[in-house]
Amino acid sequence: MTRRRIAVLMGGISAEREVSLATGAQVTAGLRAAGFEALPIEVTADLAGLIATLTALRPDAVFNALHGRFGEDGCIQGVLDWLGIPYTHSGLRASALAMDKVATKAVFAAAGLPVARHVEITPEALAEADPLPRPFVVKPVQEGSSVGVAILRPGDNHRAEIARGWRYGRMMAEEFIPGRELTVAVMGERALAVTEIATHLPFYDYEAKYAPGGSRHLLPAPIHPAAAAEAMELALAAHRALGCRGVSRADFRYDDTAGEPGRLVLLEVNTQPGMTPTSLLPEQAAHCGIAFPALCRWLVEEACHGR
Repeated sequence: MTRRRIAVLMGGISAEREVSLATGAQVTAGLRAAGFEALPIEVTADLAGLIATLTALRPDAVFNALHGRFGEDGCIQGVLDWLGIPYTHSGLRASALAMDKVATKAVFAAAGLPVARHVEITPEALAEADPLPRPFVVKPVQEGSSVGVAILRPGDNHRAEIARGWRYGRMMAEEFIPGRELTVAVMGERALAVTEIATHLPFYDYEAKYAPGGSRHLLPAPIHPAAAAEAMELALAAHRALGCRGVSRADFRYDDTAGEPGRLVLLEVNTQPGMTPTSLLPEQAAHCGIAFPALCRWLVEEACHGR
């Protein structure tokens, strides 16, 4: 029996290139352990070269291990649709929606899901005045992995500095929700578990996510059972509202400052969850008895059957 050939797209040209390379390396090993012929492809700015490589390889499917812009915002999904190659994770529409935080919040609000107060702004407007009462969060509209995220608290004088140094495209401000950081992975039509992410750093930023020792994952999250059940329900509802496919990961703030069960606020959905050694999705899958090679296999089979 001929082994199926799976091209693993990794790297890319976003700010999350290094994370994608780590994800791609782990996925390649996982696919090989699952019995596939895994062919890693390091993606660069040479789109014509990528198309030529995929055309020559003629893979049975693509495992999309790209992160950030051009990898999870619908761009590469459109290319793969054009080429007629099945691929893992969400399609063009859901990917584009989920990567745009303003559009995502509009979809969530329309579906009755809890979101934080927010507003899209410009760096010039931020330099002039606070767009929301402090504390508030400044973040890119179309980046992931907490790239460019900053919190402005009462007494901080970094607003003008953040505005001057902004290089992440569209900008938004969002109400800061006190409490804890929670996340829930969804696999198909199943919410896997609730993880609390604890960090000694000021907030769950890029370093906290990817540096060794940057954060601790408490699985299952030590929260009220009613809050845990609600988080899993909301994660699945968000996955469906965006039209996601395969796996996704919903991130929440959990305000338990007045006691438990507290208030859950849905921040965003990641349609390309990381699959590095410190990533949350593989950890939750393992907690549910799904080994990493089996997770990789399921993603490929779901991609092929979903076409």
